[in-house]
Amino acid sequence: MTPIPETMTAMLLTGHGGPDQLVLSHDVPTPRPAAGEVLVDVHACGMNNTDIWVREGAYGSETDPGAVSSWRRGRPTLEFPRIQGADIVGRIAALGAGVDPERLGQRVMVDFSLYHRPEGDDSLADIDYIGHGRDGGYAEYVAVPAENAYEITAEIPDAALATFCCAYLTAEQMLDRARLAVGERVLVTGASGGVGSAVIQLARVRGAIPYAVTSAGKEDALRAIGAEDVVLRDVEDLVGAVEAMIGAPVDVVADLVAGEMFNDLLRILRPEGRYTTAGAIGGPVVQLDLRTMYLKQLELHGSSQGTRTAFRRLVGHIQEGRIRPLLDRTFPLSALREAQRAFGAKTFIGKLVVVPDRHWERVGAPYAP
Repeated sequence: MTPIPETMTAMLLTGHGGPDQLVLSHDVPTPRPAAGEVLVDVHACGMNNTDIWVREGAYGSETDPGAVSSWRRGRPTLEFPRIQGADIVGRIAALGAGVDPERLGQRVMVDFSLYHRPEGDDSLADIDYIGHGRDGGYAEYVAVPAENAYEITAEIPDAALATFCCAYLTAEQMLDRARLAVGERVLVTGASGGVGSAVIQLARVRGAIPYAVTSAGKEDALRAIGAEDVVLRDVEDLVGAVEAMIGAPVDVVADLVAGEMFNDLLRILRPEGRYTTAGAIGGPVVQLDLRTMYLKQLELHGSSQGTRTAFRRLVGHIQEGRIRPLLDRTFPLSALREAQRAFGAKTFIGKLVVVPDRHWERVGAPYAP
């Protein structure tokens, strides 16, 4: 194994605010794995909308939607400086006490969730995540609980493998919450993003029929990954367009947009239909006519991250080739600010991934700053 340096390069989040709060440092102490932990040599780390919202402090509070707040409202676990980055792929480079020596050198994908509950308790009431409650993968090395590091033997490149963790676990939990079943129809908003495109694929794995809401130019790509059909989000009459497209009631809405389309999405659902959300990129504060909800006997589910059981199911899907990665492009870690600007433009399909500069020539794709 390559000797582990005393210091490493990492991107530090130094406070809430704009991209200037991201500071690249070349002398961050390399973490040492505690008992029951492993040290991962990071080869790739996927980007998520949560990275940006946490940086901006954009989660509000229950009494003030505009309040500066991190991901865990009212129970802060974010400390500055923090190394973000949840979707970690790499090789185990060192072991803490009590970890099986056979694990050294394994290629792993990290379950980013910090469960705070014993095995068998699937409550997510006090969940946190790597990159928020403790340092994450926007660095050359990261220490994580050994139980969170899953060996992956599927022949998927590191950068592509780093597209799965957060997006697909979030999507799987959304569908778990909504109890999406074989033959049911699910309408997916924000379908070209990481979570939305994952919902489409995972719906097909369940034998359900996904329909996508997206922007112009992305229709064919979404059909290629499993969308039965596509409607454009800026259509004048969304309810009418969906009814014409599907020709049957919608059982589940998996929403990542919210904003002005929220009430239309409830109108689209059949009586006793289920609405599930894990994001609000179109606006978190919505208008809700409670009569639509109670007269149609609707269920509304909030969802975030996922359970250990869901992550293990996700690993099985990857190993068996039932889902495929959607990697749009990669960026070196030193260009994280640029990567976040590209993320905000929302012109891509799937995921953007960051690669530590020292692994760039091997893992990354052509890049011109």
